[in-house]
Amino acid sequence: MTASIGVGLIGTGYMGKCHALAWNGVKAVFGDCARPRLVHLAEMTQDLAERRAAEFGFEKATGDWRELVADPDVDVVSVTTPNAFHADMAIAALEAGKHVWCEKPMAVALADSERMAAAARASGQVAVLGYNYIQSPLMRQIEALLREGAIGSVNHVRLEMDEDFMADPEALFYWKSEASSGYGALDDFGVHPLSLLQTLFGPVTKVFANLSKPYPDRPTVEGTRRPVETFDIASVLFEIGEGISGVMALNRSAWGRKGRIALQIFGSAGTIVFDQERFNELQVYSAADRQSLQGFRTILAGPQHPPYDRFIPAPGHGLGFNDLKIIECHELLRRIAGEDARVIDFEKGLEIERAVHAMAQSHREQRWISV
Repeated sequence: MTASIGVGLIGTGYMGKCHALAWNGVKAVFGDCARPRLVHLAEMTQDLAERRAAEFGFEKATGDWRELVADPDVDVVSVTTPNAFHADMAIAALEAGKHVWCEKPMAVALADSERMAAAARASGQVAVLGYNYIQSPLMRQIEALLREGAIGSVNHVRLEMDEDFMADPEALFYWKSEASSGYGALDDFGVHPLSLLQTLFGPVTKVFANLSKPYPDRPTVEGTRRPVETFDIASVLFEIGEGISGVMALNRSAWGRKGRIALQIFGSAGTIVFDQERFNELQVYSAADRQSLQGFRTILAGPQHPPYDRFIPAPGHGLGFNDLKIIECHELLRRIAGEDARVIDFEKGLEIERAVHAMAQSHREQRWISV
């Protein structure tokens, strides 16, 4: 596919480790690319960077991300830091002639997202965002079913994304409750269902949104309480395509929900249902079945749903979250090699960001907003 490229990784938290696993695994899984060289890792301190570099297999470590960006041995930079740092790091990497793989969302402010897209255009480098849920083998199967017209003309789409990491009202205040991190559920993880819409149907065209705070304040480590500045719940009406209606519900404080992205697509001849918490399963209802057999059929992911076959030769054994990241890494390498690739680049990502900010504007003004 391409000559071996040098990788730089900024940040080693949850998503930083996911990127490291993907860079380590992509050659073994797909076999059609050169093994990436894990060149440079950056963290907040030199000591932490050195420990993580030893764990993840990187050659060099630094407590200054700018040193990594300037390293001539680095060809592509993974940016996995908190949202507020994405813009400066991604733009600096692009201006240094590096490709960029940046975790979602692009940035907190729309102006920063626009700067990132402009920097990508000016650099001519590949710049993609970490929307790994679009890489699911069964999400690709859904796209194929829609192309084939398996459920007729789509007339309505319903999306829910729920997790409970903010459900405890007495959980300590941390950065995801600060306004500097963004709006809250809307851009912290609501961009993931928007990435599915973008991939399956194209950009959202019109929105009406309401944002809410289930808990007005949270305790601090100092023993005081601090007002919550972000919205953990969002409810959105939207339109896509040729007048297809939609509903999106987001909740970071939903007890019992761990990683739910529930997608329902309703058409004139059937329905498709998918839930990320059971993402090795897909349900399809066809109105063409004879009435005595009508009902949802459950399809288990298997080697007939590429690229599942690259991981496991047997159906029903199941992929996981980090496997999607390896697939995403492979798609990035395909794009760098000039091949067609299933990615959300900075241009498509900017469309998602514009939808998010239109939703926030709709909440403020309590009216429909065209994106």
